[in-house]
Amino acid sequence: MNWRASGLLACWLPLAALAADIEPSKDPVPSVMWAFYHKQMLGDAPFVFDERVKLLVPPFAEDARQVPLEIDARAFKGEVVKILVWAELNPLPKIVDFQPVDRVLPWLSIRIRIEQATPLRAAVLTRDGLWHVGSTLIDAAGGGCTAPSVVRTQPGWEDHIGEVLGGRFPRGEFSRVRMQVAHPMDNGMVSGIPEFFINHAELRDQNDQVLARLELFPAVSENPNLTFDIEGTGQTRLMLRDNSGNQFDAAIP
Repeated sequence: MNWRASGLLACWLPLAALAADIEPSKDPVPSVMWAFYHKQMLGDAPFVFDERVKLLVPPFAEDARQVPLEIDARAFKGEVVKILVWAELNPLPKIVDFQPVDRVLPWLSIRIRIEQATPLRAAVLTRDGLWHVGSTLIDAAGGGCTAPSVVRTQPGWEDHIGEVLGGRFPRGEFSRVRMQVAHPMDNGMVSGIPEFFINHAELRDQNDQVLARLELFPAVSENPNLTFDIEGTGQTRLMLRDNSGNQFDAAIP
């Protein structure tokens, strides 16, 4: 065996051993789509359904255009590489790719669109290469992804794109930072209106060090709400970019 083959084998063996040690687990929200999304989102990588990854949503989406979603992976604090979130039966399933880098806890609150009753998934990749999948179900009357934007009905909405409202709320050892960004977050599913949405965000500290990165997708609600838990003190900056190349930033004391 040549040195290249040996190297590949050495890299593969830990993951193979990891996969062998994982006991099969039952899907807590049985779905015919899980096998598809396991391959589509996680690349068929080793995973386990894990109750320590919590998704909190209302049992019924009263307003399918603005559904509050809380993703809590604090049980894996210090071990999280990224968190992927999606709604299985949405026409555009991806919601967010969240990567806490430094001082930001693996917890995120966001508002999303729901087209119909669907399983929601949050997959947490830990440093050992294993995906921990949290699951829940939400019921909905439907239509959240195909409803016209409310933002576009407001006179002069174009003048306010990128404006950020927010604040910091002390919570003992950490602060909760809440922000709302003015943006229509068009998903391209309304006739005559192309995709126009914030697709990238970075949270930075007062020294311009990256605290967290997010990739956002059109399933995020218009005028997106983002809430983070941050350890330590000091000013926080949110830097944003949409798919048209517009860039925005705002400071939260």
